[in-house]
Amino acid sequence: MNNVTIPAHVDPDRLGVLLTEAGWQQVGGRRGLYKRFLPPGGSSSGLGKSSLVIPLDNSAPEFSELLHAALLQISQDRELWARSIYPRLAVEASDEFRFRKESSAPSGLIEWRSGEALIESARKTLIAGAKSYVSPGRHFVNRNGRFAGRYLDQVLMGQTAPGSYIVTAYAPPNGYVSLRSGSEGSAAIIPEVGAASVRAVNQAVVKALEATVEALEHYHTSSSLSGFEDGVSRGVSYEMTNAVLGMASHADAADISIEWDSSAPAPSSLSSHFEFTSDDVEPLSRAAVKLAEDQGTQVVTMVGRVHLLTKKNVGSPGVFGIESLLPGSPHKVRVRLRDEEDYHEAIRAHEEELALQVSGTLEKEGNLSWLYHATVIQTMGSIADYGARPTPKGIDLSDGQLDLFERGGNTPN
Repeated sequence: MNNVTIPAHVDPDRLGVLLTEAGWQQVGGRRGLYKRFLPPGGSSSGLGKSSLVIPLDNSAPEFSELLHAALLQISQDRELWARSIYPRLAVEASDEFRFRKESSAPSGLIEWRSGEALIESARKTLIAGAKSYVSPGRHFVNRNGRFAGRYLDQVLMGQTAPGSYIVTAYAPPNGYVSLRSGSEGSAAIIPEVGAASVRAVNQAVVKALEATVEALEHYHTSSSLSGFEDGVSRGVSYEMTNAVLGMASHADAADISIEWDSSAPAPSSLSSHFEFTSDDVEPLSRAAVKLAEDQGTQVVTMVGRVHLLTKKNVGSPGVFGIESLLPGSPHKVRVRLRDEEDYHEAIRAHEEELALQVSGTLEKEGNLSWLYHATVIQTMGSIADYGARPTPKGIDLSDGQLDLFERGGNTPN
């Protein structure tokens, strides 16, 4: 018995397109009545058990039965059905973003932590592009975050594709995202004044990606970061640069591909494929630092070991201590973050004993050095690579947290 989920409503024409994209070949049929397909490697005669008939006339009494039988036949190939056919039928219409990273693991698998980082990079890419739709900016921090969150709520994540590890995001082009807070969900159903179409936001994501890649290419030919600065008006930002940095880090090859759903005219002026390698890490890291700078103040970037974390106020971005692993920086610094999401990256660096690169405004408070309005640029390699001793095991994060505020006087606001 075939225990698979069959979508209740399937467009037979869309099913035919999906099969063609998966390598099936149309070998016959009658206009308006049915199409016959063969799987890759099937008999060229179009006859026999390997052929598939898709009915087209939904007014015919046997239409539902024949279509259901065709879907069951396709689902016999579990790999094809689960990864390529069912997800795209279930969401009806969707623009697809595919985030791919080469992996030495067997087909369709990836090292756990690398997989987590890839999913995080995919999320950051979508969020950064959505924020740029509302208004461009060098460093958004929390600005435009609620709109980006409402956009992300309409996006589905698909299963990884075979081969290299691929994370797929399905964004419905016919949906809407409210530009107003407090109306989550309503704009996704019907268009309204003050709402953005999901397709328009999807395009903003791609435009920001395109501008970032062009700035990266400019750096490789000129060794100048000016392309990143000049590209801010087109969607380049710290957030997007940091997202792409996550794709390029620890990758022999990585890429992002976009496929526009045929239910709406595809934008012909936008690129649909972007590639990255480990050679992109240095310029992207430098650009992220540059874009995170608060112009008019002196910004310091340092690499260190996270050794204390605390959130004294619920909902605050958080504070942590960092011990420098490189010369030229204060030995120990208290870091006050600008963005709450960066706190989770600091926790990961602490738990996995990874070096953390942060950037912010360095100021002195009594005997303590503080890095204000700080941003996490990226997690680096193991702290052992820097000759530092690992954090002693068995120490709870709560131990010593109050030291962040009780040693050295008043807490900065």
